[in-house]
Formats: sequence, C-alpha cells, structure tokens
Amino acid sequence: LLDDIVLTHSLFLPTERFLQQLHQQYPGGQRGGGIGRARGCSGEGPPPRWEEGAGLQRKRAVLAVLLHFLETYKGLLQEEESAGKVIKELYLLIMKDTTLYHDLEDEILKLHQLVETVELKVADETPPPNKQVKPLFRHFRRIDSCLQTRVAFRGSDEIFCRVYLPDHSYVTIRSRLSASVQDILASVTEKLQYSEEQSAREDALILVTMASSGEKAVLQPSEECVFTTLGINSHLFACTRDTFDSLVPLPEEIQVVPGDTEIHRVEPEDVANHLTAFHWELFRCIHELEFVDYVFHGERGRRETANLELLLQRCSEVQHWVGTELLLCEGLGKRAHLLKKLIKIAAICKQNQDMLSFYAIVIGLNNAAVSRLRLTWEKLPGKFKNLFRKFENLTDPCRNHKTYREVLAKMKPPLIPFVPLILKDLTFLHEGSKTLLDGLVNVEKLHCIAEKVRTVRKYRSRPLCLELEASPAQLQTKAYVRQLRVIDNQNLLFELSYKLEPGSQ
Repeated sequence: LLDDIVLTHSLFLPTERFLQQLHQQYPGGQRGGGIGRARGCSGEGPPPRWEEGAGLQRKRAVLAVLLHFLETYKGLLQEEESAGKVIKELYLLIMKDTTLYHDLEDEILKLHQLVETVELKVADETPPPNKQVKPLFRHFRRIDSCLQTRVAFRGSDEIFCRVYLPDHSYVTIRSRLSASVQDILASVTEKLQYSEEQSAREDALILVTMASSGEKAVLQPSEECVFTTLGINSHLFACTRDTFDSLVPLPEEIQVVPGDTEIHRVEPEDVANHLTAFHWELFRCIHELEFVDYVFHGERGRRETANLELLLQRCSEVQHWVGTELLLCEGLGKRAHLLKKLIKIAAICKQNQDMLSFYAIVIGLNNAAVSRLRLTWEKLPGKFKNLFRKFENLTDPCRNHKTYREVLAKMKPPLIPFVPLILKDLTFLHEGSKTLLDGLVNVEKLHCIAEKVRTVRKYRSRPLCLELEASPAQLQTKAYVRQLRVIDNQNLLFELSYKLEPGSQ
C-alpha cells in the first residue's frame, strides 16, 4: 500500500502538498491535516489524532513514508524546488531530534544517504556545479556524442537546439529542456538582435513546428518542453505571422536517391544487438513515474516525461527506418535479400527479449508502402514467409494483445517491453474508473496503476549483458544504429514504392 501511494499520490495530491502533510505529522511541524486514512485520503480535514505517547511510532511512520518517497523519486526531486524545500525542513527537524536519535538511528542513517543522493543540500549557499550542455536527441548528428552511453534528461538540463527561419537558415540556441515557448523566442530574438520595440509590435516572432510532410502548427507562448514533442523529422521555425503561410519544410535529411546503405554491409546479429543495447539505455533512462505523468497529467506532466517521449519517438523512428531502407533499395533481388535480413533482425531482437525493436520492425514491414511490394514478398524464401506470419500473429492486437502478453509473461528480466502498450493499459485504467469516490481515493484504482508501473521495475531488475566488440567495424555499426536517417513522410514513401513496383496491388 505504501508503494501504491508513493507511485500514484500525484493523481490526487500534488507532491508539495503530499510532503507538507508528512511535515505536519512530524512532532515539531505544524499539527493539522495528515495523510492517514487507510481506505482513502481526501486531503481534507484533520486525521484521527495519534494517541498520547505515540511520538516514536509517529516519527517512525513519517520516516518510513519519507524514505520510500526519496528512494522512489531520487533525481526527479531536483526538478521540484518546493518539494526540496519541505524535505530540507523535515531533514533538519529529524537531525535535531536528538532525544530519540538512538531509537531511529538506522532510519536516520538511510535518510542522510538518500538526501545526499538526491542532492538536497541543507546549506543553500552552496553554488550548484556547472551542468554539461547536451545536444538535443537527433538534432545534432555527432559521432562522438552518439557513441556515448545515454543518460536521463531532466527538465533543468541545458541543451543546444536549432531554430530555423523561413529562408532555412538557422540560429543555435542554448536552452533548458523545460523552457517555455516564450523563453525560446526570447533567445532567438536575442540571437537575431531584434529590438524590444520591434518585438512588441505585430511582427513579433512566433514559434512553429513543421513536419517533413508540410504540416505545421503554431505553439502557444506558455507551452513548455516542446523539444521532446517534435516528430522524427520535425523542426522548430521562428517567423512572423505574415510569413507563416510561406513556410515550407526543410529538404529531406537523407538522400532519396536509391543506393546501398550501411545495412547492406553488416550482419543482422550486429544490427539487432546494437538496437537492443541502445534501446536498453533509453529504457533505463525512463523514471517509472514518467509513465504516470505521461498518461494522467497530459501537458502538465510534460516536464517529467522527456525520456519516455524520446523512447516513443525512437520506436516510431525504427518503424520508418524499415520502410526507408527497403524503398531505397532498387534491385528486386537485393530488396528481397534485405527483407529477409530485416526479418532475421526482428527474430534476434525477440531472442534478446527486446520486444520494442521486434514490434517496431514488424509494424514497419506492415507499412502499406512496403506490404504492397508483391514481387518482393514473392521472392522471399518460404521459411521466412512462415516466420513473418508467426511474428504477425504475435503482434496481433486481437483479444487485447493476448498472444504477446502470454509470451511476455514467460520472459524473465532483463527485457524491453513494447512501451506503447503499457501506456495504453494505463490509459484504460484511468478512463475506466474514477480516482475519487465520494471524496475518498479509489485505492483499488491506485493499486492497479501501481502494479502496472511495477512491471517496469521488474523488467529492469537485472542488468542487460550483451557482449559487443569495440572494433572499428562495430563502432561504425553502433553509430549507424544510433543515428538512423529515415523518411517519415508517408506520401514520399508511397512515391518510392510505386516507382519500384508500379503494378503491385
């Protein structure tokens, strides 16, 4: 129950208020409302009073919740300034409580270690260390950057990002990941040396997202964390309102001229293993609470879901990579060989228990622009046709993905699940029942949500052990896999498909 509450409390009680309730329960804090109602917690009105002389039990109960909270949240608390302040106050209260120090010695030692872990310094005068500025995922294709192990993004992290102008020139800005549109435009304006007077006029800049298909949307000044919501080949444009209609997408980032790419020169085992290794890094970066924020908080939770959104983008990227590679392969025989290789890669990913890559490749092969290539599929050996049919059955959504769930249930960690299905399950749990019933929390709903989130914890409970060589050839494959260049414009994929096989149905 404690874990359920800690994982899901933000659905009914903001983090800051949750901690304030703990603060008020600790002797020395203000007396008043509390978090204790076994069957529900409305956050309204005082709780049943503790019995006289139960100070030690009360302190131990508060410490138990606080320790579990800190253990679960860890680095995320660096983004919660107000929560950090409450924890500092609680920490000082507990450390000053020398009368019962020996009775609570084990808990206080663990608390001290956890407070240091989440960098909640008691002395505010300590200046924060300089943070490394990170190039934004995909937007800067530097080999040395892509070969490094992925680390989790936080809202306060500073990143480099390009913002384009109508003539396709661009400015590079340095910004917090959680920056608002207004902050981004201020940085762009400063780079372009717009005067304050010009910025206040009607020709002030607006920020626009532009997809490779030409679809565009104006972002509102108050929107935050827009960087991680961009599509695969989408970009940010700054323009005035009168130039909005003239905006056109950037030229495709990859050459649409057919020809051999890296995938034709590497073994399927190497590609599959590097896919699994990279997706494991991305999966490990996601805090389990990001799943709750993504589904239940929508835009308000955008700041805490950067790593989850990047993995979802990567899933979409792999799907389009499959179609891109096949449709840029001109020769029928070579294309059939590549189709066979991609099915092999999917099979090895499944053996690696990387169901995210497996699912993405199968979905990519079922893209309408690929599945219509009748001559290519006919040239595929019967063994691989049968294997792909089994893969299609495994990813069949019938009966709520029953086949996939049965296979997943037999796997032992470490494994990478098909993350979009976890989000679908959480959405169903949320929309299928109310969070509050008669002013009290629906504990059954909280338990079901927490159970689903705990599966993520279980999948990552053991480290992934893949032996990958550090040879130049392997490093080249690693760079290729981590910086896939794909066409995500479905119309362009269909054009390529019809050029290859005009008569296929």
